[in-house]
Amino acid sequence: MEPTLNKLLNGRISILQPQEGYRTAIDPIFLAATLKPHPQDHVLEVGAGVGTAMLCLASRVSDCYITGLELQSELVDLGIKNILNNKFEKHLKLIQGDLLTPPASLMTGRFNHVMANPPYLAGNLASASRHSGKALAHHEGNVSLKDWIDFCLKMLIPKGSITLIHRADRLDSILAALNGKVGEITVFPLWPKQNKPAKRILIQGRKGISSPSCLEQGMILHQEDGRYTTQAEAILRYGYSLHNALLLKVKNLDINVNR
Repeated sequence: MEPTLNKLLNGRISILQPQEGYRTAIDPIFLAATLKPHPQDHVLEVGAGVGTAMLCLASRVSDCYITGLELQSELVDLGIKNILNNKFEKHLKLIQGDLLTPPASLMTGRFNHVMANPPYLAGNLASASRHSGKALAHHEGNVSLKDWIDFCLKMLIPKGSITLIHRADRLDSILAALNGKVGEITVFPLWPKQNKPAKRILIQGRKGISSPSCLEQGMILHQEDGRYTTQAEAILRYGYSLHNALLLKVKNLDINVNR
């Protein structure tokens, strides 16, 4: 079955992705928006899929180097095409491999930032989607959430940042896995609408730092009529960083300002 071609960030990014199985939603776009890399920093995405978060980050910060690790070879093939089609081959690369037995080319303790969108559901694939690709994306299987986090931390330089997007109801498991290893932890809820419980959270911290944690106010994603809020639209359509999107207070966005 032929992949579909989709546009992101108001057409600035194009992605090929499978017609069935896991397909890009808003999570990788918000994940990429949360990072604040400096020029020439090295970034790793664990579980990169077809490269959506990598491409979104590169469209905003073009002078950092981004490596993706993805288990499913068919997604890697599409991701490599996406990198080439969007002309990011000088700064982006995608590697096929398992985080439990990573390829030798992926050096530990090298990256300034590691980002990941781990599977949201605990348990094996017995009760997962019948589509194997979607099941791997949503269910942990033999690789636990702690395994994901431990691997991310192993790849970081001292004081490097780890950034995750995950389900809000798994916050306790994430904080337990980070405990004693990461400080300066920020928990950022994504509220579907005003007065609705958060379903997603962004979590960011720094390896080997002992600074206290912080619960941020978060962001409301949708207005009452279902449209995205100004701040959410700034990220999803115009490629703003999370920090700069939070500064927006008006409905008419100036897309020429620094994203």
